[in-house]
Amino acid sequence: MAHEQVLADTEFFADAPASMLSDIASSGKVRQLVRGDVLFEAGDAPDSMYVVLSGRIAIAIGNRPFDHRESVIALMDEGDLFGEMGMLDSSTRSAGARALEASTVLELPYAAILAQLNSSTDLMWNVIRLLSRRLRSMDQALADSVFLDVTGRTAKRLLQLSAGKNDFSLPVTQEELAGMVGASRERVNKAIASFIKLHWLEQHDRSYRIIDREKLEQRAL
Repeated sequence: MAHEQVLADTEFFADAPASMLSDIASSGKVRQLVRGDVLFEAGDAPDSMYVVLSGRIAIAIGNRPFDHRESVIALMDEGDLFGEMGMLDSSTRSAGARALEASTVLELPYAAILAQLNSSTDLMWNVIRLLSRRLRSMDQALADSVFLDVTGRTAKRLLQLSAGKNDFSLPVTQEELAGMVGASRERVNKAIASFIKLHWLEQHDRSYRIIDREKLEQRAL
């Protein structure tokens, strides 16, 4: 797929004129990543945003230098755009981004996008809608951390990662899943073990089968 179409399919660049998409796409650079490659760390000075062309990127906040734990606050899949906030407030990165698997991303320099933002009201409204959606997502994550226990958050994350399928492979390690849930690996494993014991879930290494989706969904409320 041409990079112009990739951009057009994102919420940020939706309905942008073809000439604008062409100018921005031509400024981009394709980057090939292997699992573990870091695009940026929290605190870095930003100069680009990214679109996932293939693979999966974790957006995470760590607890360095005290330990190596991290909270995975979002997973970016094919077609997702991220890294735009630094362009809007000139602040450092609020979180890090690293590849969870072999991935390809399109790196877009802020300079090329800012030149277009200043002349496009429609594009600015797209930015506002994107940021509103991100804020709603963070509000939901905060509500989950307050109102759901570890078992409930684990059930919710597994349902999200299943993407509506009963048979699915976990796209993250147990440590990364724990980071997404916001708990220790031991507590998340204990929650999964309880689902298996209740015959809601089957597990074989990183492959899962949901036996009773309704019960899992109820536990995630």
